[in-house]
Amino acid sequence: MEEANKFSLKQKDLNDLYLCFCGQANCQPNHSYGPAVKPSYVIHYITSGKGKFTVNGHTHELSAGQGFVIYPDTLTYYEADEKEPWSYIWVGFNGTKANQYLKAGGFSNDNLIYKTDKGSLLLNYVTDMLSLKGDITATAELRLLALLCLFLSTITKDTETTLTSTAPDIGEYVTKAITYIRNNYHYNIKVSDIAAECNLNRCYLSTIFSRTTGQSPQQYLTTFRITRAGELLRLTNLSVGDISRSCGYIDIFTFSKAFKKVKGVSPIEYRKAHAEEFVAGNAVLENRLVMADKDKARAKAKAEAEAKAKAETEANNNDN
Repeated sequence: MEEANKFSLKQKDLNDLYLCFCGQANCQPNHSYGPAVKPSYVIHYITSGKGKFTVNGHTHELSAGQGFVIYPDTLTYYEADEKEPWSYIWVGFNGTKANQYLKAGGFSNDNLIYKTDKGSLLLNYVTDMLSLKGDITATAELRLLALLCLFLSTITKDTETTLTSTAPDIGEYVTKAITYIRNNYHYNIKVSDIAAECNLNRCYLSTIFSRTTGQSPQQYLTTFRITRAGELLRLTNLSVGDISRSCGYIDIFTFSKAFKKVKGVSPIEYRKAHAEEFVAGNAVLENRLVMADKDKARAKAKAEAEAKAKAETEANNNDN
């Protein structure tokens, strides 16, 4: 049994995202739901007590400050603890962009558990939703949508998402992020741009990127830029300002500071230390160009000789 305050809504004409139901409950010991499936997305947040949530063959022991997400048509079971039964709030929602918003926050069928210290905000949002029970005006409908968006944005922005298992697309996200960095490092891109390209929440991208590469996205971006800048300093005579802009730094002072932090010396000092490499590199390049010209000359001479020999052979055959 549970003491619940809740309400449901008929499906609205809003297609992108809409609230289906919401509620708050104080559960009795061992109160359970399921195993069952739901037709919409549901997010629970535990305000007190503890219990267990079972999905995809895994059981999670959860307590106040944590929550769980249920995807449509996914078999789940949850039960309140015998000694410290939980109380929780929940929102049910749907829409063509519902999955997209959850995915941007780091949620998926393999990643359903979260925790947040913004529980008081979530409780306020649901309380406000419940206060609109029975109000069928357009104003109330817009207010409910706004509260749902606030609820979701609070979770996707401020929660610490716990990976319950390695999601199959994590590697793809990281690869996509790295590809974006390598193709766009020369622009003034930020981590937020990388996250947007991957359609992920910035915090979640940082988490999976760091776990996969051992570096944060910002560290990887900076290292890649400075490595490229080092190559340009060693192998070209471009000015430091030109190299700075070529590597995504609009401000030369910011570039110099970042360069010295990574390389230990300023860009000018780095270039001086590798001056011989630049000269050697140019010598090698010039030598390659000379060799290439000689190869072309030999190939041309050979082709002309073969053409001449062929012409003479044909002339002799005609005389015979």
